[in-house]
Amino acid sequence: MGFDLVGITSADPFEADEKVAMDRLNEGLMDGLPWFHEGRIRRGTRPQEILPGARSIISLAMSYLSEDIPEKPKSHAGRVARYAMGKDYHGVMEKRLKSFVKGLSEHIGSDIKAKVYVDTGPMLDRAVAERSGIGWYGKNTNILTSTHGSWVFLGQVITDLDLDTDEQSKKTCGNCTLCIDQCPTGAIVSPYVLDNKRCISYLTIECRGPIPRELRPLMGDWVFGCDICQDVCPVNRKAASTSEPAFQIGEHGFSSLDLIPLLRITDNEFLEKFTGTPIRRAKRIGLVRNVCIALGNMGDMAAVPALLDVLFNAEPLIRGHSAWALGRIGGEEAKTGLNLAFDLEVDTWAAEEMQLAIEQLS
Repeated sequence: MGFDLVGITSADPFEADEKVAMDRLNEGLMDGLPWFHEGRIRRGTRPQEILPGARSIISLAMSYLSEDIPEKPKSHAGRVARYAMGKDYHGVMEKRLKSFVKGLSEHIGSDIKAKVYVDTGPMLDRAVAERSGIGWYGKNTNILTSTHGSWVFLGQVITDLDLDTDEQSKKTCGNCTLCIDQCPTGAIVSPYVLDNKRCISYLTIECRGPIPRELRPLMGDWVFGCDICQDVCPVNRKAASTSEPAFQIGEHGFSSLDLIPLLRITDNEFLEKFTGTPIRRAKRIGLVRNVCIALGNMGDMAAVPALLDVLFNAEPLIRGHSAWALGRIGGEEAKTGLNLAFDLEVDTWAAEEMQLAIEQLS
């Protein structure tokens, strides 16, 4: 079926993982994800509540690591996470999992009861992957596999089939802390513990409001997701590449994004360009906000005219982040535009961003 790894575990409750998830929630480390709540955690760690009569869970993994990533253009290009360089994995994996269940039913000669999930359901997919022997928890909170590193999508099939289970991996990260040391925002607050609010992936994808000012300079040129903690991981140095056509770069997705034109992208143009890719999840306003931050961090004067355009003509969220970028880049054109925009601004938060940018240039 094109999956790279498979493991089987029981449908017994994931009691230890439920406690860890509840602790993370209560400590505020999952703030900003309103869908991740107590009810979801409880249901996702008790397979019998999802599928009454469940006996086994089949964990499957599919690599998304393309062999070659084109060199990023040197100017005005923003980086996107590797998983977003191909088709949206949700559709690819879900369709494949449903075909897998159909094939199992045909193999045994009768329909089986099954529920399939790819990231969007309540199942704690990494807990399933760990207990089924697919891989082990890395200190960056990703699942690490021996053959494909952490560059894998995870899916689960909860079923009433009574299957032999696999053993958990005994591997660990040992003394390595590269992912913790190299995270620019300090999101990995301790081994195996991630502060969601500081993670660049959260900030560029799930966050719907203003990005905290103190974190913006640390985001560099990332405009959708982040791979730093995976890029530095020694386990990933010899990871096998994907053979799945849907996840190959170029044909379906983007290895980088030309930033300045994206400042003026319309809703229809955004949908036309990004439908079918993970980047659509950021929504147009979120992506343009991220573009403003990346351009501000690049500090290139060539971006000033386009940033001034959205400073006057975009939504308040974009106006405020554009002001921040112009304050970072500087120059007389930026300063004049910021002063004029500040006099016209009616949104309190955007006006505050403009004032701070003006003070920075004074």
